[in-house]
Amino acid sequence: MTTIENPPETLRLSWPFTGRDEELELVRRASAAGRPGIVITGPAGCGRTRLAMEAVRGTDCARVAGTPGTRSLPFAAFAPLLPEGVGLHRAVRLLSGTRTLLVDDAHLLDDASAALLHQLAVLGRTRLLVLVADGAPAPGAVTRLWTGGLLPRLALAPLSREAAGPLLTAGAGGPVEPLTANRLHRLCGGDLRLLRDLLDAVRERSLLTVDTDTDERAWRGPVPVTPALRERTAAVLARACPDERETLDRLAFAEPLSLAADTLDLRILERLEADGLLDVGDDTTVRLAHPLHGPVLRAAAGRLRTRRLTGLRRPLGTALDAEAARLTRRIDGADVRTVPTPVGEWLVAEGEPLPARYAAVRARFSRLRGELREAAAWAAEGLAAAPRDRACRTELSLAAVQSGETGAPVDLLAEHPGTAAWPPAARGDLEEALRRLDPAAPTEARPRPTPDAAHESDTARLPDAAHDPHAAHDPRTPHDPYAVYDAVRLGGVAQGVRLLPCDGLFGRHARALARGDGPALDSVAAGLEERGFLLFAAEAYAQAVRVHRDPSAARTARTRAVALARRCQGARTPALSGLVLGELTARQRQIVTLAAAGLSNRQIAERLTLSVRTVGNHLYSAYTRLGAGDRGALPWLVEQPA
Repeated sequence: MTTIENPPETLRLSWPFTGRDEELELVRRASAAGRPGIVITGPAGCGRTRLAMEAVRGTDCARVAGTPGTRSLPFAAFAPLLPEGVGLHRAVRLLSGTRTLLVDDAHLLDDASAALLHQLAVLGRTRLLVLVADGAPAPGAVTRLWTGGLLPRLALAPLSREAAGPLLTAGAGGPVEPLTANRLHRLCGGDLRLLRDLLDAVRERSLLTVDTDTDERAWRGPVPVTPALRERTAAVLARACPDERETLDRLAFAEPLSLAADTLDLRILERLEADGLLDVGDDTTVRLAHPLHGPVLRAAAGRLRTRRLTGLRRPLGTALDAEAARLTRRIDGADVRTVPTPVGEWLVAEGEPLPARYAAVRARFSRLRGELREAAAWAAEGLAAAPRDRACRTELSLAAVQSGETGAPVDLLAEHPGTAAWPPAARGDLEEALRRLDPAAPTEARPRPTPDAAHESDTARLPDAAHDPHAAHDPRTPHDPYAVYDAVRLGGVAQGVRLLPCDGLFGRHARALARGDGPALDSVAAGLEERGFLLFAAEAYAQAVRVHRDPSAARTARTRAVALARRCQGARTPALSGLVLGELTARQRQIVTLAAAGLSNRQIAERLTLSVRTVGNHLYSAYTRLGAGDRGALPWLVEQPA
């Protein structure tokens, strides 16, 4: 591992625009000629302004913004565009000739500016892009823009962990290892400004280390408390009541363990919960509402107070075992939807040793979710403490082989019946893979859809568990239901039909595949996605593409398969290999290849001597044929083997 050293003064480069392609297209359509515009709302730091600026880039657009200190001044926001002493009637007349007007932080407008904005919307001659923060009180004239039907509203959600990946890579100066990426995203809660500030602090203090083998950046250790973080958590530090502050500090120093509610004053907890500073779980545990509150409170405590409150922390071993048991029950119950694992995450974040028994379970849970890079990272954490642990080595190998790797990293899998199929599957030898899964049965080829059964529907109700919850789930055991299900994933359905319960999701998948029933495969894929099996769902949708008779249904299945596979951190399994480029013209294929390489529409147009509009039209047609939602899916599609 190598520590990254930064120069004393580092210029902050512009972050790439990422993860908002569909929203960008929607905003551009809403602000095109003949359209009234749009209102964009979202939480603080979600990227409203950046999205709007990208949408109006290269156009003639006037921009104004509300500010907190000028709400008592009439037309303060529009002062750059209006003469002094103007009235509402004349202001409307002066601005009605403006083609496009971007109004940032419209919730901070003074009443006169809000009325002017509303009148411009009523008049309809100016295309309006209005940005409003969620949860902030806004003038009634602003909220009536969308409640009154004058403008459509686009509600932005925080940027997802996958979409934030390019930002982390740009901010860290290289790829970020999965557990560090998860930690940064969790701490910032989708606030991109907070994310940038925290990442800058981590770099400036040389807290990032780079792995010489993978070139990935990792961060372990305490959170650097910057002025921006203190400002963001001011509501916690400003509690004047000593009892409330004592309660907050106790919780901060009890992390990652929660204190039982009956050990604290219920009235104080009620007040703190009402102010949004605490979260009370279903199991009556109490935690700080924001993951940054704990680090800030701990940094503000003196040495003696720190020593006293640290003594309240309970031993971690019992809590860690409880987390592992909860994850194991979820795996046994075929439900791998995200569950909180604060103890394990805290140990990794602080750079503490992680027991191999816990790391193996956590890695398996992530792998079943399709988070392959994250699974490999958890397994590596376990191997750091116990280099010879077989369960962690197996999980690391399975994550590698399902990411398309072959050779030495996956040789361990050939030693056990439950995992022996994956090395030949990674090499493309599915016959050998299926033989290893079921040596006693004849080798199967991929199933052929039966015409008479192609339109059968599987309407069985989804069960509570997709396999026998009492069956062993050790990947080294041939009777592991997940090992049997691997045969279905690799295209050999007879073993799955024979051994998997017919009323479970995995058994339904085997039977739908045996019948060549596209709608039933779509239904199974939706059920798998609901239970958190993102990679399994992507594979089921990909298999449905091959058997759908309706071209529209096949395109829809391909779109869903691609969208899910993009969230599986580089998964390359045989079932996904069929997601290849559709029938494109030579020009479309040329443009798609350049777009997949990261070129913008303008760069493609300059290289091919085309207009930007022509490039956009070709890409739109390609999206339709490929079943892709945006250009983010193109690299994944292009890289897939035919």
